Amino acid sequence: MDDINHRRLLIGIAHDYYLSKINIADISKKYQVSRYLISKYLDEAMATGLVKIDINTPIERNSELEAKFKKRFPIPHIYIIKDADTTSDDERHVIEFAAETIQRQILQSQVIGVAWGGTVLSVIDNFQTSTRDNLLFTQFMGDNLKTNAANGSTPLVQKAAAKFGAQYVTIPAPLYLFNDQAHQALAQEPAITPAISNFDRMDMLFAGIGTLASIDSIPVWQQHRQAILGGADPQAVVGLLYGRPYDINGQILNTNHDKLFGAKIPTILKVPRRFGIIKSKFKSKALLGALRGQLLTDIIIDEAVANRVLQEAQVAPRSH
Repeated sequence: MDDINHRRLLIGIAHDYYLSKINIADISKKYQVSRYLISKYLDEAMATGLVKIDINTPIERNSELEAKFKKRFPIPHIYIIKDADTTSDDERHVIEFAAETIQRQILQSQVIGVAWGGTVLSVIDNFQTSTRDNLLFTQFMGDNLKTNAANGSTPLVQKAAAKFGAQYVTIPAPLYLFNDQAHQALAQEPAITPAISNFDRMDMLFAGIGTLASIDSIPVWQQHRQAILGGADPQAVVGLLYGRPYDINGQILNTNHDKLFGAKIPTILKVPRRFGIIKSKFKSKALLGALRGQLLTDIIIDEAVANRVLQEAQVAPRSH
């Protein structure tokens, strides 16, 4: 039997056994193959990846750890997902829970701000399709110019809107503009003003947390890193949120030299619900700073990240 026909046989047997629930004895008669070979072929189908079995374990929250966080940090909404068996399962659970939680809040909102990043893309990909044509998704920052990103050239705000059959507005401009005159002039352009007019109307937004590595991963921003930091000491930067660098206490470091094209920090901090999704414990310092600075209202993490943040809080006491 050639490879193609053998593969078809494996698929047929696997389909009958796993999906049609036909017992091995009847499958043996159907294909005129011994029961021993049927079992062997089922094992082969699994080993070669023709059959994959996913066990969707329930996603559980650690309420005790959440209470500890609320007591220690001024965070209105904290969601700490219990660790799974593997790191990949931990990350998947965080994304799936984030998608469900954020989608529930979206359905209670009208104007939703969408940031950039792989974590945001993963959350959007996990949204359930739902028709809500009265929603408006808006960019609140310019384009990060990450041309090799997994989402390709499609704006994340467009991808999010597509999940709901909703409207969206983009900011067809770079994330950072270093010429102040160009910055001011571009804000007056008709292609830009629809998004700007929605900044004050945002009911919620969702974002991932970045680090200096986020800047360094995009050549044009790496070349102008110091201008983006506004002269701040890179050693003091623990994270980037809303495109701005901040320190371990959540203090925005480039307030007087902010080159980002988009919503200003005071406007962003007035948004009632600001979701942050963090999958990696290597961003624990960044999260600690965001917590101390009250840069987010809703944080979704797992136990490993939560415990690392508590450790970092001991190592880096808050300065006053």
